[in-house]
Amino acid sequence: MSKASVLTEGLYFGEGPRWHGGRLWFSDFYAHAVKSVGNDGVQRIELELDDQPSGLGWLPDGRLLVVSMAELKLLRQDSDGLKVHADLSELSVHLCNDMVVDTAGRAWVGNFGFDLDALVEEKGVEAALSDHPTTHLVRVDPDGSVHRASSEMHFPNGMVVSPDGKTLIVAETLSLCLTAFDICADGSLSNRRVWASVGMRAPDGICLNADGHVWVANAIESECVLVAEGGEILQTVETSQPCFACMLGGDDGRTLYLMTAQSSDKNEASASPAGKIETFKVEVARAGCP
Repeated sequence: MSKASVLTEGLYFGEGPRWHGGRLWFSDFYAHAVKSVGNDGVQRIELELDDQPSGLGWLPDGRLLVVSMAELKLLRQDSDGLKVHADLSELSVHLCNDMVVDTAGRAWVGNFGFDLDALVEEKGVEAALSDHPTTHLVRVDPDGSVHRASSEMHFPNGMVVSPDGKTLIVAETLSLCLTAFDICADGSLSNRRVWASVGMRAPDGICLNADGHVWVANAIESECVLVAEGGEILQTVETSQPCFACMLGGDDGRTLYLMTAQSSDKNEASASPAGKIETFKVEVARAGCP
């Protein structure tokens, strides 16, 4: 097992890390801000919101898209300010969450589907895994139109799109697996299948490498694991606290950025800025989207 090192601290809860313009961009839930950090570890506020931000991505013309969690909206940063790119409320429940944007500007957005903290508090983690509501995965086209991409999703979370744009892989956190779909020419999804079961790990954020393997942040342990199709664990990187998202970046695409926090419970995570960004140098560079 390899150990990550700390790049920067003082986050509340970091999510949606994306390598963009030579910096790591990310959302800090309870700071209500989109931030970025350079290799020197110095953070910069890029955007402040009234709501909690989550998933990040960019349209082909360079405009930022950011998920507004409680408002159930996808926002777009235009030259004259933030605009509503899409209203997701018809197909999303409780909180919208992570997102991937492909090279054509199509965005796939997940949502909780229910109040996870309340269910865990009432029934415990094991009960939540076995008995919970499912929800929809939502697709937003570049024109802002909203479509049901897939139903019966078990807490759709981190997502990646293959380099050829033909495969979407989704971390279904509460079914402890990565689920793959074929992406059709019109953006619709088909051929749903289990890409990998990950054992007693709760897959949260994910990213893809050039070998076609997926780095998986494990939300219930202090680790990020590299997974091959079928479920073989190829490598484990130990973090200082539970790991909730990951991204490959850096100038050569071989720095693994790891978003860690003491807990995902909203009361605990929002109480103090104990979140960190940790890093580890890997052998195989990033690929696909994000």
